[in-house]
Amino acid sequence: MSPPEFTAKFRLEASVSPSEDPGKVAGALLSIIGRPLEVTVDGDRAALTTDDLGAISHIRDQLRDRHIRTAARRQLLLNGEGRTTFMMLNRQAAAAGVVAICGSAEESPLGPVYATIESDHLAAVVDWLTAYEAG
Repeated sequence: MSPPEFTAKFRLEASVSPSEDPGKVAGALLSIIGRPLEVTVDGDRAALTTDDLGAISHIRDQLRDRHIRTAARRQLLLNGEGRTTFMMLNRQAAAAGVVAICGSAEESPLGPVYATIESDHLAAVVDWLTAYEAG
């Protein structure tokens, strides 16, 4: 299934503790996306923002392949408000290129990666990201 025709902004953000290498935190964000995009590190935060839904296809594929679409959908629906929703991802898993959903921030010892989606068509983006169709 190809990305939908509408637009959405996708943001990954994680804290950077004083004991961490900011480059490794940035690398974890890039591993989640699976594409070379610009990661900004500003003090104690690392972030990546894109409006290319194709860039989050790697996440969609992992949600499907790891059989965690339902958990992701639940997080995205519970955390939705207006045009925005988010889910938390385990940072250590992200560093290894694996998408693992956290039910709470405490499940990721160094703090989670926050994956935020903003769109005028939020329900459709969530449907696409967590779809059960082959693709």
